[in-house]
Amino acid sequence: MRVFDVSVMRAQAREIFDAAVKAVDAEQCVRQFVSLKGDQLRVGDQQYDLGTYRRILVVGTGKASPQMGAALEDVLGERISGGSMNTKYDHALPLKRIDVVECGHPVPDEAGVAGVARMVRLLKEADEKTLVICLISGGGSALAPAPAEGLTLTDKQETTSLLLACGANIVELNAIRKHLSRLKGGGLARAAFPATVVALMLSDVIGDPMDVIASGPTVPDTATFQTCMDILDKYDLVVQVPERVRSRLEAGVAGQIEDTPKPGDVALSKVQNLIVGSNGLAVAAANEKAKALGYHTLVLSTRIEGEAREVACVYAGIAKEIATSRQPIAPPACVIAGGETTVLVRGKGKGGRNQEIPLSGAIQLAGWDNVVLFSGGTDGTDGPTDAAGAVADGQTIARAEALGLSAIAHLKNNDAYHFFKPLDDLIITGATGTNVADVALVMVGNASA
Repeated sequence: MRVFDVSVMRAQAREIFDAAVKAVDAEQCVRQFVSLKGDQLRVGDQQYDLGTYRRILVVGTGKASPQMGAALEDVLGERISGGSMNTKYDHALPLKRIDVVECGHPVPDEAGVAGVARMVRLLKEADEKTLVICLISGGGSALAPAPAEGLTLTDKQETTSLLLACGANIVELNAIRKHLSRLKGGGLARAAFPATVVALMLSDVIGDPMDVIASGPTVPDTATFQTCMDILDKYDLVVQVPERVRSRLEAGVAGQIEDTPKPGDVALSKVQNLIVGSNGLAVAAANEKAKALGYHTLVLSTRIEGEAREVACVYAGIAKEIATSRQPIAPPACVIAGGETTVLVRGKGKGGRNQEIPLSGAIQLAGWDNVVLFSGGTDGTDGPTDAAGAVADGQTIARAEALGLSAIAHLKNNDAYHFFKPLDDLIITGATGTNVADVALVMVGNASA
C-alpha cells in the first residue's frame, strides 16, 4: 500500500491543481472550437464563409482574453483587420493584430474606460459585411467599464466596492453592473449591429449562465431594474450607493429608462455565443489527475458558493468524516470541488476567498493527522494579492502559534495572506492565462503502509 502522508499530499495537491489549470488553458480552449479551412471558419458547430465579409474585428475583455486572442491570431492571421481588448494589469501579451489595454480589476478605473472607448470606436465601423469576434473571460465585467448616461466611473467604483464588501455573489454583482453600463447585458451586440457577432466565452461563473459571464455583453439580459433594487435592498445598500446610481435604478423601475436587451431583440439576432472553457472541465481534469496519483476521488460539486469561512467548515467536516468513518469514500481520498465563494469583509487585512477557506479550515482541523485542505483560483490571483490561494493541514495552527501567529485574529481581520506568508503556505502561480473560478481539494491519507 502506498504511503499518503501530509508531506506527500501537500505536494500532490499542487500537482492536481496544476492539472486542472492546464486543462482550461485559454489558447487551447479556443483552438478546440475554432479552425479555418480555406475561407471556411468553423466556430463550434457553425460555419462562416469569410469570403462574404470585408472585415474581421476582434474585441474582448477579461483576464484571459489576451491568450484567447493569441490563439485567434494563429488561426486567422492577417485576415484580422484590427482589434482591441481590455485585460487586468500584468496580464497582457504582445499580440500582432489586436491592441491590448491593461486596466483595473476588481474595481474599474479610467484605463478601463479608455479601453472600452477604443472598442466602441471599432464597433462603430462595423456593418453588414463585418464579422466581430468577441473574446470574453473571467474578470471581463470590471475590466470593461462604460458608465451609462448620467453616471461617472466613480459612481460605478463606489457601487462595486460596496457590493464586494457586503458579500454579494457574482450573479448579483453583474446584474447591477449591467444596468449601470452601456455595453454589458447585450449592449456590445447592440453597438455592433448590424454586424455578425461571434462571442467566445471562458466561463468563471457557477453553472455557466451566459448572461452573467462578464455581465453578458452579447447575451440577452434576464435581470431587470427591479432585480437590481431587490439586490440593494437585500444587502441594505439602497441608501449607501451613490445618488446617481439609485436615481437611475429607480427611474428604470418606473419605466423611464429603456431596459437592457431581452430575448428576441433584433440587435441579438446575428450573434453566436459559445462557451469554450468552464470550471467543470478544470474539475474533471483534477479528478483524473488525483485518480492517476492513487486517490479514491469524489467530485463534490462545481457549484460551491457561500461565505468562504463557512464553506471551509463544511470541507473540514468532510475531511473528519472520511478520516473517522471512511465515508463517503475511503482514504487515501481526494474530494474535489469547484465554484466561487465570497468573503464578507469585516477587517482591514489582505487576502481572498481561496486563502480564507484554508485559514478557516485550519482552525477546524487543528491536531488532525493526515488531512490537507487546498483552495486556489484558476487565474492565479486571489483577491488583491499575488497568490492563487493557500494550503493548510492539521499542523498549520501549531506551526503558526510557534511563530506567534493567531489564526482567529487573522481570520477576524480578513488577513489570511499575512497568516500564510510566514508559513510559506501561499500558492504562487503567477498569471495562468485562464480563469474558470476556483478549485478546492479535501485530502485524507494514511501515514503508513
